[in-house]
Amino acid sequence: MKSVGIQEAPSSVEVCAGAGGQALGLELAGFGHEALVEVDGDCCNTLRHNRPGWLVVQEDLTRFDGRPFAGVDLFAGGVPCPPFSVAGRQLGNKDERDLFPQAVRLVDEIRPKAVMLENVRGFLAPRFASYRKRLFRDLAKLGYQADVRLVHASDHGVPQLRPRVVIVALKPEVADHFIWPEPKAVAPPTVGQALGDLMRDRGWEGWQEWVRQANGIAPTIVGGSKKHGGADLGPTRAKEAWARLGVNAGLVVTDAPAPEHNGPPHLTVRMVARLQGFPDDWVFSGSKTTQYRQIGNAFPPPVACAVGDALRQALDLAARRVVLVPGSVE
Repeated sequence: MKSVGIQEAPSSVEVCAGAGGQALGLELAGFGHEALVEVDGDCCNTLRHNRPGWLVVQEDLTRFDGRPFAGVDLFAGGVPCPPFSVAGRQLGNKDERDLFPQAVRLVDEIRPKAVMLENVRGFLAPRFASYRKRLFRDLAKLGYQADVRLVHASDHGVPQLRPRVVIVALKPEVADHFIWPEPKAVAPPTVGQALGDLMRDRGWEGWQEWVRQANGIAPTIVGGSKKHGGADLGPTRAKEAWARLGVNAGLVVTDAPAPEHNGPPHLTVRMVARLQGFPDDWVFSGSKTTQYRQIGNAFPPPVACAVGDALRQALDLAARRVVLVPGSVE
């Protein structure tokens, strides 16, 4: 037998998987998913509908046992952001929704080669310096070198102002090869360029003028929580930014503008999903508000793909992945 350069897909387990933004991005980067853990039923239905072959585990993270998945290449997740979000109370480890300790527990149980966790920009606030230090110290005790970056979605082709914190924690042999992805050389499309075809879908006569007005990227799309936030495009400041792009942000609607529509149009769920980086064939389960919440809380797939590509390259270089093909001759 002769070893040949056929690479196996690296394996992953993802927690707090939501509607699949991170999972889809990692899939595009070449990862195979051993399990996706999510507590929300509508999100689980979204994942199962789009990828029937994925193992979707609907379970509270505090009860999930990672030991059956010991040894996977990547442990990933988007642990809840309210403990660190400026839209919340920023209670950090005093917030009952803080699941970073559970993520560390699962890293200990699974012992992957790499860890990727994402959160909101507020995680980097000075008030959480001791929290970050403790988290990285806990990961170091398990043998991981941790690093954190603020990654802008617009640097990776997403037409949206969406800064996200990405934490990677790597075994030393993988860390030696990891390089954070560089921003794309080409600017992302404007909102008008991204949504023009969807705006004219029902024959709206004003779509071309709207495309010219919508000549910038979108403000951050926020999904809100089950307790707060409906199917609108955010607080007053965000609505003002949308208005400058010619968008009525007061409501997310079901259909594109009719031919005789006057005034700034609303966005549809599908339009919001495209601005978040989801492909048009990705179907969301539940009511309109539930679908919008899933989209707004997602990690943009193109950003997850960019970081995932960098992680896969580091894993491949560290392992020099090759398989033996039966029948090959020395």
